[in-house]
Amino acid sequence: MNYDFNSYRPHYIKNIRIALPIMLSQLGNAIVMFTDNIMVGRVGDGTNELAAVSFGNALFIVGFVLVQGVGFGATPLIGEYYSAGKHRKATELFANSIIVNIAAFLVFGFLMWQVHHLMPYMGQDEAVWKLATPYYLALVVSLFPYTIFLAFKQYLEGMGNTRYAMNITLMCCFVNVLFNYLLIFGKCGFPELGVFGAGVSTLIARTLMPILYIALFRYKNSLWRHLYFVKRKSLSWNKMKKLGKVGLPIGGQMSVECLAFSISAVMAGWFGAVALASHEIAMSMSSLTFMVVTGISSATTVCVAHQKGLNSKLGIRKAGNAAIQMGIFYSLACASTMILTSTLVPRLFSENQQVLALSATLLIFAAVYQIPDGMQAITIGALRGIADVKTPMWSCIIGYMFVNLPVSYLISVKLGVGITGIWMGFIIGLATVSAIAVVRWFMKSKI
Repeated sequence: MNYDFNSYRPHYIKNIRIALPIMLSQLGNAIVMFTDNIMVGRVGDGTNELAAVSFGNALFIVGFVLVQGVGFGATPLIGEYYSAGKHRKATELFANSIIVNIAAFLVFGFLMWQVHHLMPYMGQDEAVWKLATPYYLALVVSLFPYTIFLAFKQYLEGMGNTRYAMNITLMCCFVNVLFNYLLIFGKCGFPELGVFGAGVSTLIARTLMPILYIALFRYKNSLWRHLYFVKRKSLSWNKMKKLGKVGLPIGGQMSVECLAFSISAVMAGWFGAVALASHEIAMSMSSLTFMVVTGISSATTVCVAHQKGLNSKLGIRKAGNAAIQMGIFYSLACASTMILTSTLVPRLFSENQQVLALSATLLIFAAVYQIPDGMQAITIGALRGIADVKTPMWSCIIGYMFVNLPVSYLISVKLGVGITGIWMGFIIGLATVSAIAVVRWFMKSKI
């Protein structure tokens, strides 16, 4: 297919229109993590505290994205129904998605809670895992209100409305940062909780998120009428099964990816608190840039699903290809920025000279993996739009479990390269996932 800018332009515009609020929401979340690390890094000497946050997040994120991925399964299905004018079916899926999300939390949340018993046996310094445990448990509890918020968010995103989620997320990000300041440092009469205070702040903010969405639906008539079709008979095992059939592979794909990063963070801890703190700084910067990619990927799912609902094969291909093109351009810009600022960014987190030097090196590796990381995320978003969710899951299992982690372990531990070997494994693993996803997309979208 020859490239014609004018034929792609509507797809660029639609993707950006849908993606921009998602990007701002994701950037808001990343900025909260960014400020979490900066504030926690100012407690005491900051090294153990920063390492504890890294360790707690590494364990939490696996279950978090698994539950989140289950919720994401509603978006392509709702998007397809909505663009085809089947609004009743879209709303019924929304009602069922609430039950599915709560069930996912009850199952996986219970398993996540049990993980804290294993934290002393994961090779971390005693001071690190003791600080990380209450922080981690607060995050697990915060997942329940987040699942309710997620059902509302994915329903409206399926229809192409991403502004409300952005507004609510940004408001709650502000609440999170405010309570971080109050509870980490014990300001304005609040208790000084240190690292645990960062976890409690997240719990407060995530509890507010579904409350704001429910209030928005109740008092905005244009949204309240969407619930007209929601009745008790709308709940059905077949609809829940359909959501799970799409959502579970998405959750599996996302959790495998995060599991690889979490295991890598545990491996980083084997090289000491300085290595783990440096790893967290590089990951924080990488996560910040990745939030924009996530926005484009989520928007791509909606755009492709809408074209599928219109039964337009050409529209499906162009919607996906337009997003991939945007992702390549953005990833190149991020890689260049990371290289140029590699010695400046770490100074925001720490004053430890060893941490500063090692972080600067790791940011160079983070810059290199921006392109394959962006490619795989956006291409998987396109595949998700046509409900092709099993191939991305298997590509992640192959790329992360059988390439990334073994290569990281071999280079960092067996060859004695250290923490930089872990990041070399990231690059090779991401390139593998990206290659499989891109080939699959061009096969499935072939006209």
